[in-house]
Amino acid sequence: MKITELLTKHTIKLNLESSQKENVIEELVSVLDQAGKLNDKEGYKEAVINREKQSSTGIGEGIAIPHAKTASVKEPAIAFGRSKDGVDYESLDGQPSHLVFMIAATDGANNTHLEALSRLSTLLMREEIRKQLLEASSEDEIIDIINQHDKDDEEEEQAEEASAPSAKGKILAVTACPTGIAHTFMAADALKEKAKELGVDIKVETNGSSGIKNGLTAQEIEDAVAIIVAADKQVEMDRFQGKHVIEVPVTAGIRRPQELIEQALKQDAPIYQGKGGGAAASKDGAAKGKGGGFYKHLMSGVSNMLPFVVGGGILVAVSFFWGINATKPGDPTYNEFAAVLSNIGGTNALGLIVAVLAGFIAMSIADRPGFAPGMVGGFMATQAGAGFLGGLIAGFLAGYIVVLLKKVFAGLPQVLDGLKPVLLYPLFGIFLTGIIMHYVVNTPVKYIMDGMTHWLEGLGTGNLVVMGIVLGGMMAIDMGGPINKAAFTFGIAMIEAGNFGPHAAIMAGGMVPPLGIALATTFFKNKFSKRDREAGITNYVMGLSFITEGAIPFAAADPARVIPACIIGSAVAGGLSQFFHVTLQAPHGGIFVLFFTTNHALLYLLSILIGAVVTALILGVLKKPVPTEK
Repeated sequence: MKITELLTKHTIKLNLESSQKENVIEELVSVLDQAGKLNDKEGYKEAVINREKQSSTGIGEGIAIPHAKTASVKEPAIAFGRSKDGVDYESLDGQPSHLVFMIAATDGANNTHLEALSRLSTLLMREEIRKQLLEASSEDEIIDIINQHDKDDEEEEQAEEASAPSAKGKILAVTACPTGIAHTFMAADALKEKAKELGVDIKVETNGSSGIKNGLTAQEIEDAVAIIVAADKQVEMDRFQGKHVIEVPVTAGIRRPQELIEQALKQDAPIYQGKGGGAAASKDGAAKGKGGGFYKHLMSGVSNMLPFVVGGGILVAVSFFWGINATKPGDPTYNEFAAVLSNIGGTNALGLIVAVLAGFIAMSIADRPGFAPGMVGGFMATQAGAGFLGGLIAGFLAGYIVVLLKKVFAGLPQVLDGLKPVLLYPLFGIFLTGIIMHYVVNTPVKYIMDGMTHWLEGLGTGNLVVMGIVLGGMMAIDMGGPINKAAFTFGIAMIEAGNFGPHAAIMAGGMVPPLGIALATTFFKNKFSKRDREAGITNYVMGLSFITEGAIPFAAADPARVIPACIIGSAVAGGLSQFFHVTLQAPHGGIFVLFFTTNHALLYLLSILIGAVVTALILGVLKKPVPTEK
């Protein structure tokens, strides 16, 4: 497939209006939406923003490639925007971005589409193409430039095969980014181009959306001088045991290919000993930067748990439509369909969340061998009443037990390597995790969880209000980041433990930022641009849906005013929720579950409204009027 089957005249905007990252994302999302490429504009935009939180897609050299792979995309497409003055895109080199390509991939994008998207990423590494795109005077000229340089995969593979072996020895590399569309292939291309320039023989494996391409063989790994792993997601590492391995973020492969290649040739890297075996990253510690350690493993568990929370929680909330006791046989309000919904969402989906949390924490620590022991440990915590705290312990326990097993079994004959993942790791991992959970962890942790629940239930109104203020405010500090997720996870733990008060404050605090901003753009129009006012309308829907991230573009554009205003409003809403002793039995859903799952729906709605008004009033006072738009 040609790139220009995805990038068309209808998805090109030659003159971007904004110089700010968040507004440019909005512009290009609108271009795709108007071209009929999206099912859900806001869903796709949220996916793009979530990708930006992992690391900026402003890769330097005047290029930014925001991208997302999501069901919100109707058909794969590329939008192109150009800014002569440049966009402040938080690029790796600190320079403004002039060429912005937004890649939209469907959840089930086929390999043909993904290969075309990845080829675009590699084309943009060439200076002459970037220059031509900057100087193009029309959409047709943009299309012609891309067509002129767009080679198919077969031509690229033939060019690779033509390269001659180098006397310096062969270097191997692996590139991977979370989405697997852009950075994966740009890093691979940068390494290959620089190796060719330096006369170095290199082979690069890409872990992209369409799977692993150009995979490294056992013989190639054995013969390699060193291996460069430029990745922001997990790749199979055990195969590199005993080799010099440089571990860096994928962006380092794009920005510093020569430095990495020279470092590999010198074997200036530790010998990889397996997970937890003491092999550091590169000497600058880049791989242990953002997203590493405890937080990385915890977020892996939480992010994989959330679909169970959202889907299951909303189904439970819908079951209350027939009455709060409609799921209980023998009750006058009993409804069979309500009971089925509650069974699917509550007993099953929500019943799995602790096991899923533990399984993915363990998998983040020990790769796939950690998943089964983590799931079993988490399920045991659920069965024993040890709840979320037990699940967290089970996940980390199982992960590090499997890491230890890998070390223990490292000395076995190579002929037994095939038995390790299918027999030895699951057998001993599940056994040891289960024994420790049963005899050591579950009973004391259950006492702790029960004690916490009784303590919360016994708090007076004053203490409850303070707790509500803290939890509500936490939801607005980073609007979807680690502090927000910490509060949300605590609320889910309390629901799972049977205490429904804290999560009411948490949901109220999460709904306020977008709602407060929406109100501010409506009633203080002179303080916001036309584009901001249009985005404010969308925030009504996002706020009512409990999607705090709707406030992020406003917070990023004016953090000194917007973030404090949102924190104060959210804290007020959370405190009022607890003052009114509101309880909430659904973990997600916003306004759509409010009247079915709360004991004081109108008071809860009042709490949220007051918090949103407080945020709006503060913004109305703090923000300066914008110049009158013609």
